[in-house]
Amino acid sequence: MEAFYLRYQMNFIRPVGTSRGQMAYKETWFLTLNDGAQTGIGECGMFRGLSIDDRPDYEEKLQWVCDHIHWGEAALYEALHYFPSIQFGLEMAFRSLRSTHPALLFPSEFTEGKAAIPINGLVWMGDTSFMHRQLLDKIQAEYRCVKMKIGALDFQQELGLLSFLRSQFNAEKLEIRVDANGAFAPEEALSKLKQLAVYELHSIEQPIAPKQWEVMRTLCQESPIPIALDEELIGVSGRAAKKELLETLRPQYIILKPTLVGGFRGSLEWIELAESMGIGWWITSALESNVGLNAIAQWTYTLQSNRPQGLGTGALYANNFDCPLEVVGDQLYYRPEKYWGLYDILPETN
Repeated sequence: MEAFYLRYQMNFIRPVGTSRGQMAYKETWFLTLNDGAQTGIGECGMFRGLSIDDRPDYEEKLQWVCDHIHWGEAALYEALHYFPSIQFGLEMAFRSLRSTHPALLFPSEFTEGKAAIPINGLVWMGDTSFMHRQLLDKIQAEYRCVKMKIGALDFQQELGLLSFLRSQFNAEKLEIRVDANGAFAPEEALSKLKQLAVYELHSIEQPIAPKQWEVMRTLCQESPIPIALDEELIGVSGRAAKKELLETLRPQYIILKPTLVGGFRGSLEWIELAESMGIGWWITSALESNVGLNAIAQWTYTLQSNRPQGLGTGALYANNFDCPLEVVGDQLYYRPEKYWGLYDILPETN
């Protein structure tokens, strides 16, 4: 078995606004395996400034994985405790290696083009006019669930955008999720949540920064809006630690980004614990290329959730790979007849 990795820079068509500022590009790394007969590929999409594995020895660890690929998937996964994005890339690459096509990881009615995944429409951070235009686009596309990032603008301006959106559709017609990315100060969070509650929101993601358990526990108990934990889950590994977090904070929802929480295996552990406590969940991508997004989408379909998921088609990038994923309205489809542009990484799939 041979393994190598490749760094790839994904360039945004226009800079995107996140809680960590403007991003013009995002790095990612591809892990490729070859056993002499088959080739497999996985994406290790470490997220600068957010991932626990954003550390100077990241590529050194990738090379270590390549040098020790003979250990096999299970042993390597266990050895990558502090590198969840590499755990995910490893899972993806081995599943790809065992598949009939490197990109067909979870055969299903979804990959046959017969079924779709409901998704939310994402409104990126930006100035008021930019966010307003995005909201209009989502309305025109007939999304039934819209997620709006908040915390970057003046709070009253953000309330104005929500007021506009709710004036167009009531809560039965349109589900609105907001994501604060930890932007609220602990002492003002409950007051802001009460102001937001006027707009009948489905949920708010991470109202305050993570690792403030006492405050977060109180918010989860007293907030008029259901709270979904996102960044709070990053860096928490092992069943016991996950169980302690959920039992202590008791959120209404958790949001799982496989790249940030140890891939399929890490996500499933969170899901099992959450469901045992009556906590809801959904899956979200984390700016992966279409290689990683494809894997997340195929896996997400197998979970058979009717709740809108946070997935897309990677259309934000100027140099993404062609793939069979296609959004129609608020549904994500896989078109098996469409071309897979993996030629830059896997020449033999061209």
